[in-house]
Amino acid sequence: MIYPQHRKPLALAMSLAMAGQVIPLQALARQAHDDMEDTRTPLQHVIVVVGENHTFDNLFAGYKPTSGQHIDNLLSKGIINQDGSPGPHFAQAAQRLATNVDVYRLNPSITGSYATLPQPNTTRATGLPPNTADTRFPADLPNGPFQLTKYIPYDAYSGDPVHRFFQMWQQVDQGRHDLFPWVATTASIGPSNDGFSPTPTQPNQGGESMGFYNMSSGDAAGFKALADNFAISDNYHQSIMGGTGANFIALVTADAAFYNSNGVAQTPPANQIENPNPQAGLNNWYTEDGYRGGSYVNCADATQPGVAPIKAYLHSLSYKPFHDGNCAADAYYLVNNYNLGYHYDGTVAALGADKFTLPPQTIPTIADALSAKHVSWKYYSGGRVANAPPTGEYCGICDPLTGFSSVMTTALKDNLQGVEQFYADVAQGDLPAVSYVRPFESKAGHPANATVADFERFVTDLIQRVQSNKALWAKTAILITVDEGGGYYDSGYIQPVDFFGDGTRIPLLVVSPFAKQGYVDHTYYDHASILKFIERNWGLEPLSDRSRDNLPNPVTRQDNPYVPVNAPAIGDLMNLFDF
Repeated sequence: MIYPQHRKPLALAMSLAMAGQVIPLQALARQAHDDMEDTRTPLQHVIVVVGENHTFDNLFAGYKPTSGQHIDNLLSKGIINQDGSPGPHFAQAAQRLATNVDVYRLNPSITGSYATLPQPNTTRATGLPPNTADTRFPADLPNGPFQLTKYIPYDAYSGDPVHRFFQMWQQVDQGRHDLFPWVATTASIGPSNDGFSPTPTQPNQGGESMGFYNMSSGDAAGFKALADNFAISDNYHQSIMGGTGANFIALVTADAAFYNSNGVAQTPPANQIENPNPQAGLNNWYTEDGYRGGSYVNCADATQPGVAPIKAYLHSLSYKPFHDGNCAADAYYLVNNYNLGYHYDGTVAALGADKFTLPPQTIPTIADALSAKHVSWKYYSGGRVANAPPTGEYCGICDPLTGFSSVMTTALKDNLQGVEQFYADVAQGDLPAVSYVRPFESKAGHPANATVADFERFVTDLIQRVQSNKALWAKTAILITVDEGGGYYDSGYIQPVDFFGDGTRIPLLVVSPFAKQGYVDHTYYDHASILKFIERNWGLEPLSDRSRDNLPNPVTRQDNPYVPVNAPAIGDLMNLFDF
């Protein structure tokens, strides 16, 4: 066991200004590490809080770090001014128009630039008429990022940008980040068979993907206070291009799920296989994609729709992608959202062409690794109720371990509990070593059915509860992130790791007595970094030969700390701490 030397107490007094009130957090002290758990750091508890659907620039676009720290965001690049208006380098974020016919391309033919952004759409924003132009925003927004809160209150609902696998690959345009509205207004979230996008000429999307919150004008004051007093990353990424389901699975596996029977790869129903090739005569309107359409990809087969362009891009890089793309022969991987293989009580969910359910998975999870080493863990979900069906506050695809046989067919399924139990465990001092916390659906921050303010209040309350137990707080790290960027624009570097991603940058805050105070870490991270951190602290091996926690920590040049020279490389979060 490796223990730090005794350290003098460090006062961590802070207050979070939120929703018109000031919420004090107790001044708490570091204490000596005197527990006998087999950990490599003083940390006996890691709490991973996962909200939804915001990129780093969407939340931290206007953040100015504490003295001596540099940050990579829209403000530091001069894309915006401190008041949220277009900055001197605004044109760097200009969005393009393109043409893509016949075959899916990552770099379609550019035909020009938007004169003004397409007017944002309500999508399905609560309290607004669904799928209509959002008239709260002007129809002539300049072509680039715009401050949402110039037009709507900070705690108001906004539209929900497209955030699916093949769309995201196109939006980032091989690192140019210039096709966000164009992809959303052509491909959107699927063809007419998915029910969300009724016709190829009406994808029900606009320029909402270019919106951002501005901490320099008072937005997200609570998250700003956390960044000022603890540590953040400006180079943390969603693991997989696309949405919630695949990224929550990556958060517990550092891998991608696949269609199988008892662990053996199978071919899914034809209507569940992705086909992003444009329909005949249409500009980028995908053939088979959507929540009730295709979500599986056989990425080992370059003849499959959409596969060749991504593989060609990966092989054009100056380094080799992880495991040559990390695509096993004949495996159809889930790259978007499907229901998981078990119900809350452990019964198997039905499969079939009309079910859109991922079969039970057998790939290794962090829960398996922790259990094998007798390290305690729980996954707490908002809306999960003991011995009863979940409530409307529950997100099934955000509770990823319900998809795994090793959990749901054993007593380990009892480790899947509700957020109320998390509160009780904190109060009683019974918190496990590793906790995942997914907020209530209305508090998770997902655009259209929650807000950033909702998520911020949830996080603030959680931190207060942990800090109120001084003995617990003294040996705890709270990692706060989101599943994926929600389709919002981000200007940061993306490291292509394998066929599945990485995707855009997303927020990561580290709240702990051992977090570097006011620190902005530039090390390259993604969701596998959380697993690497847990594994390093408790002495665990990587989950499998193909999981991304096998990747080395980044090595960088002094003049560019964001891009690993030993790519692909993923950090382990240790640089955010001072032990």
